Amino acid sequence: MAALSSDVIAKCFLAACNAELTALKPGNVHIHAAGHGMDVTHFKAAAEACAPIIGHSSLTLGLRIKNAVASSMAAAGCNTNLGIILLCAPIAAAAMRTEPVSLFERVKCELAELRPNDAGFVYAAIRQANPGGLGTTEEADVAQSPTMPLLDAMALAAPRDRIAANYVSGLRDIFEDHLPLLIQISGGASNNNGIPPSRDDAVATLYMSLLARYPDSHIRRKFGMETSAHVQRLAQAARTCWTPFVQPASYAELMALDRILKTERWKPGTTADFVVATLFAGALEDQFHH
Repeated sequence: MAALSSDVIAKCFLAACNAELTALKPGNVHIHAAGHGMDVTHFKAAAEACAPIIGHSSLTLGLRIKNAVASSMAAAGCNTNLGIILLCAPIAAAAMRTEPVSLFERVKCELAELRPNDAGFVYAAIRQANPGGLGTTEEADVAQSPTMPLLDAMALAAPRDRIAANYVSGLRDIFEDHLPLLIQISGGASNNNGIPPSRDDAVATLYMSLLARYPDSHIRRKFGMETSAHVQRLAQAARTCWTPFVQPASYAELMALDRILKTERWKPGTTADFVVATLFAGALEDQFHH
């Protein structure tokens, strides 16, 4: 596969961000409901501001993340997409490579080739975004200057953070699980009328499936593992609303779940981040195969 251009990568990133916003994702911001002091305009402004940086060809991965977060924060006035940037930046950088053959293998190469100063840039980006529930740790605390390479720090955080765990695995969850699942949902499933889901409903189905399968890292940081597991069980209990996929008839029940999560301030932000990154990876792979 040839390398993709900066413009194509930026357009795919923006399309992925916008596709996530138009899907009904209980607990997160979407076109059906605002929440957590934000609405879709914050997310759109942030995505538009950082898309050219995500696709910038001459930035190292660490600088790409740091500059994208800075642009997003300036545009939105709050942290809307730190997790999205952390997951999408390596995918964007990988799409600019000409080898190995698969995008997944290219991502693993990007992460294996992180530079010594990338940790400092990423720590600075995380400090600027100041995500909820960050807290402190004895080792590799982002409030301090990094004392180890970025992947080593991610490995320490991996047991409690899905994004960190995926840095260690080369974003395996996205390429080996989430993207095949999205393709299956979009093309394989059908409702009683034999009609496949709309794009929005396919994205919402992916989101609910991930929420039901993985305790959300953002909720875990802010409220603890017990609460993140409780939200996971709520998604499992709503399974009839999203299997085989979300349909307009189930919007009312999903909106009821949305209100519960937002009333409790339980935002499954990491789950939404993985949805965007999956959409982004899928859009780039489509470009490679056209």
